[in-house]
Amino acid sequence: MSSSSLARILYRGLHTSVRRHALSKMTMPAMSPTMTEGGISAWKKAEGESFTSGDVLLEIETDKAVIDVEAQDDGILAKIVAQDGSKGVAVGSTIAILAEEGDDLSGAAQLAPVLPTRQAPEPSKEPSSPNTPSKPELSKGDRIFASPIAKKIALERPDGRIIREDVDKYTPEPALSTASPSATTTSPSADYVDIPLSNMRRTIAARLAESKVQSPHYYLTIDIQMDKALKLREVFNKSLAEKGAKLSVNDFIVKAVAKALEDVKKADISIAVATPTGLITPIVKDVGSKGLATISAEAKALAKKARDGKLAPHEYQGGTFTISNLGMYDISHFTAIINPPQSCILAVGSTQPTLVPSAEDERGFKTVNIMKATLSSDHPFKGYLENPLTFML
Repeated sequence: MSSSSLARILYRGLHTSVRRHALSKMTMPAMSPTMTEGGISAWKKAEGESFTSGDVLLEIETDKAVIDVEAQDDGILAKIVAQDGSKGVAVGSTIAILAEEGDDLSGAAQLAPVLPTRQAPEPSKEPSSPNTPSKPELSKGDRIFASPIAKKIALERPDGRIIREDVDKYTPEPALSTASPSATTTSPSADYVDIPLSNMRRTIAARLAESKVQSPHYYLTIDIQMDKALKLREVFNKSLAEKGAKLSVNDFIVKAVAKALEDVKKADISIAVATPTGLITPIVKDVGSKGLATISAEAKALAKKARDGKLAPHEYQGGTFTISNLGMYDISHFTAIINPPQSCILAVGSTQPTLVPSAEDERGFKTVNIMKATLSSDHPFKGYLENPLTFML
């Protein structure tokens, strides 16, 4: 132990008030510029456990990934305020109480605030059914209110009256159920799984709703003939088989988009990846300067990190252009919402054999592989995909 540390401990031993005030609050950090709240995925240190600079204290769940938070100095985790699994913890709110070696930890509980928790709203109590009111007595000469149908029936009778016998014989039609869906009790089912809304899905819903309202969306759909790209992919994959690598159609799409953007700026392409907690768009940087094999390897590595929740902020923040490909699910065509602050996104469908007119064929038609792509911007990348030799492996 260093002499300075020993002196500090002896000094605090003589001054109890100083020891109490040495406790400090650890607040929820902002892991990105847009982060307003987060969740506590798991604490890696227990209460009362010591840690050193560089140790991982906890994992924080943001709207995009689960990020390790490291200690900046040596210390002790005196009190955990936000427990494992806490959701919606505001940035800047206290999540733990920290201390240094020699501090009195008894005051940690008093220093720890009570965090507000999200509670499900209590079901509204149904008002008790009122007793059936007794039939009011009518004074002689009072007006009797009757419905139009009752008046019609009365006019059809010889004496123009509806008597008690008519009322006793009346059988009302069965009324349709007007119970609200919320009042219906759902029986538990083995096939039903209630998945809690993750921070990522909550943020995705809010931001895409905002994007759809504030950004003027327009869509351009084109048909791209993919025969040459598919043949070139087959040739490349044969040469890459010995290395255990394999190019996907999406790798060609990423490269074609980057070439189309080359005249504008360096292309950092975001690729939509579905994860258990929501959709995230990791970025392949400077795609235009890379070959298909490099693009494929980086895209696969980023997708794995995304599904494991291990992406670092710089691996998914920013980007020039987003590609969302549902072709592997046999979706022929769809439209995607722009991912702010980007200004365009490409929605890619599956490649399907299609009959097209052909003057060269004696039958007057031929079969080609057509892929539909919907873009909210211009579409010069079509030429690159239809002539993939314009970019090299």
